[in-house]
Amino acid sequence: MRPVVTASRREQPLPALPPEVEVVYDAVENAGPLAGMAAGFEALAGRCEAALVVSCDHPLLKPAFTARLIELVGGHPAVVPSHEARSYPLVAVYRIDRRPLLTELLARGERRAHAFAERCGAHVVSSADLADVDLAMDSLRNVNDRESYERALRDSSA
Repeated sequence: MRPVVTASRREQPLPALPPEVEVVYDAVENAGPLAGMAAGFEALAGRCEAALVVSCDHPLLKPAFTARLIELVGGHPAVVPSHEARSYPLVAVYRIDRRPLLTELLARGERRAHAFAERCGAHVVSSADLADVDLAMDSLRNVNDRESYERALRDSSA
């Protein structure tokens, strides 16, 4: 099995996870998504070449969508999907060797995943490159509360 790592803030309650899921905690408190990415990359260093990074806000993510992102990373430092003029750096694949840049950005106070994606030279792919695996782009649908989740399930093409 490939390593599966969940990054979290220390005070964040997590649901029960399978025993093979490794939980790591942000080393830098209140540093946003980059802190979680850094903790995850640190845990994965030497164990894999690239990581699929997904925030918890995307519960409709389709396995075929993630497989396509992994396929598209090729020789790029990262692959980030874009849909309707918006990029999604928290549903992306990044090479673990970009960890020094991530550490540098965090040390300078950067918190945004968009900044990391831009600086690492991510290859941005359009929804047209992903439409055959998720025509409605449900995988990119951001859900932040139970009501939004239930609406997303009703509206989903899943």
